[in-house]
Amino acid sequence: MHGGWLTKLKNVKMPHTLVVVEALVLLVLVASWIIPSGQFDRVPLNGRLVPDPATYHVVQKIRLSPAMLVLAPLRGFLDGGMLIAFLLVIGGAFNVLNETGAVEVGIKRLTRAISARPTLECLMIPVLMTVFSLAGSIFGLGEELIPFVVIFIPLARSLGYDSIVGVCIPFLGAAAGFAAAFLNPFTVGVAQKIAGLPINSGLGYRVFTWAVGTAVMVAYVMVYARRIKRDPSLSPVRDLDEARGPVDRNPGEEGAWTPRLVLVLALFAAFLVLLVYGIMALGWDMDAMGALFLAMGIALGLASGMGGSRIAQSFVAGAKDMVGVVFIVACARALLVIANDAKILDTVLFHSKNLMGVLPRAVIPQTMFLIQTVINFFIHSGTAQAALTMPIMAPLGDLVGVTRQTSVYAFQLCEFVNPILPTSAVTMGVLGAAKLPWERWAAWFLPLMGILILLAFLLLIPPVLFHYGPF
Repeated sequence: MHGGWLTKLKNVKMPHTLVVVEALVLLVLVASWIIPSGQFDRVPLNGRLVPDPATYHVVQKIRLSPAMLVLAPLRGFLDGGMLIAFLLVIGGAFNVLNETGAVEVGIKRLTRAISARPTLECLMIPVLMTVFSLAGSIFGLGEELIPFVVIFIPLARSLGYDSIVGVCIPFLGAAAGFAAAFLNPFTVGVAQKIAGLPINSGLGYRVFTWAVGTAVMVAYVMVYARRIKRDPSLSPVRDLDEARGPVDRNPGEEGAWTPRLVLVLALFAAFLVLLVYGIMALGWDMDAMGALFLAMGIALGLASGMGGSRIAQSFVAGAKDMVGVVFIVACARALLVIANDAKILDTVLFHSKNLMGVLPRAVIPQTMFLIQTVINFFIHSGTAQAALTMPIMAPLGDLVGVTRQTSVYAFQLCEFVNPILPTSAVTMGVLGAAKLPWERWAAWFLPLMGILILLAFLLLIPPVLFHYGPF
């Protein structure tokens, strides 16, 4: 039923995200030659300077040189220095963690322990999806989950489910945590930093959102899994599963559970506890968090017996994986450099305020969510999208009577649609590893996506009613 247009959507070939963002840099530069220069007066509010909606005025037109097309991204590196360093350190630290093998062994052994006890089988989906959701929420588990798909498909089939259930356990578990994150440094951390918010502000409601979002995702998968177990003919991928061959009733070896791996996991848990304490009790910013992640990478590597040279190689390899994101962040900052230098940012905010100001304040966050969702199709990196949109959305919220915390929250929730995006490297990587056609997955996920969008709309109501956040 959905196959025709879904297949056409899948076949849309998007250029690299960096090309899209640099094209936006060119577009903004050209726009800066046309849009009038103007500005708001800034007034102090809660210790910050915010635009005064009644003070917009046109100023003498500023015309930038075409050389800004290449100069602005370089200045973007300087403007985003701490953020860029933070991302490189995180990439390196978590690559060291991955190379220790501790997380993979831990997940495999947890899976084996649950599946070996029929009385615990009913807990397998909620327990494992919650584990992956925590990973997505706390440290932004993304591409790292792809290998787990290969593990969980045969496990799900051996228990009488289908390959969709095997994909859902790691993929939708992590997706729920990523979208409803309470500490994810790649989305919440970056967006809060750009919006000028403390990393721990709004934490209570984000934890509530994580619990609700994870529960909805788990419940949907459990209902589907129970239905497929009762009647396997209802599976939309039954023909694909039959083509996979006989079910392996003993899928995968869980690996040796050595004292070193136990120590690595214990240290990792301790560092996460310290991270939460530092954010909530000590008010850590990105520099302190980056230092903690750097120390974590070194400590975990030494605990696993990797040795200094191998730790360094692993760290550099992980940081190298973040280079693409770093360039995107720098180019996104270049948009702000051009808009500020040409004094068109306030002009854009002024007219956006007038357009959005006709809407009831209660639906403005939902409008922001829909705008972010559309942008998410083209800029599917949460970090890049935060860097691109929050410089506009945060002050726009000031002007239309929505807190900056709510603007960040609307951006965050748009990640709920990621599992269906054919432009997402994680989505297509997961489906590739699962040998699951995108159009079949998309047709299955569409009803769930409708539920998640409705959930996002509902979750965005209390922030307006209760003036969510410090400002």
